[in-house]
Amino acid sequence: MRPTFVIAVACAALPLFAQSPPSAKDILDSVRMIESRQQIDLQGQLRQNDVVIPFRLMQNGPLIRYSFTNPDETLQLRLGEKSSGLDVVTDAGTEKVGLSKLQQQIRGTIVTYGDLAFKFLYWPAARVLGEESVRTRKCWKLQLRAPSHDSQYSNVLLWVDKASGALMRMEGYDGNAQLVKRFEVVSAQKIEGRWFLKQMRIEQLQPGTNRVQARAYLEIKR
Repeated sequence: MRPTFVIAVACAALPLFAQSPPSAKDILDSVRMIESRQQIDLQGQLRQNDVVIPFRLMQNGPLIRYSFTNPDETLQLRLGEKSSGLDVVTDAGTEKVGLSKLQQQIRGTIVTYGDLAFKFLYWPAARVLGEESVRTRKCWKLQLRAPSHDSQYSNVLLWVDKASGALMRMEGYDGNAQLVKRFEVVSAQKIEGRWFLKQMRIEQLQPGTNRVQARAYLEIKR
């Protein structure tokens, strides 16, 4: 979830975040830069109620792979300078995940293929709303608006750690500006001298009520 949300939650502080206030573009540029520099090979799982879905998480710079079993499925996220792409990896090569599949849930959980694509990091309509704390961490709060109706979210609120550039929380809103999904980093862990995500909570909310309909966790293991 950031990570991308899914990967790093703390990195070396950048001069950008010592300035007050940076532009939304500068913040997002730095988040993308941090995320595209990771080198990892870890085990993880998606957990929702009694269902546990293990996966292997591998990253080599801007290429991130999620490998599932039973049945086998490998997803590859490409983080570019101007856009990201999500592909399904097969023996014959790679196949782009289409718009219809981006809306689909992964193995019956509330996490969708689109949630793993991080398209919102590239949306051009973004602004800084101010500063806010998430779990004692001081963050920049950003609002990002989708450039088209193809996205599962019409706009996104994003909390970025001021000291590290890590993604701490994301809220996705539907076409009626109702909150429908929330991602939040719960805990982190140190592996080989670097900080990584340990647990992220994902909540699906009933539009208009903010009532949690379902809750899942994304967890990374050593």
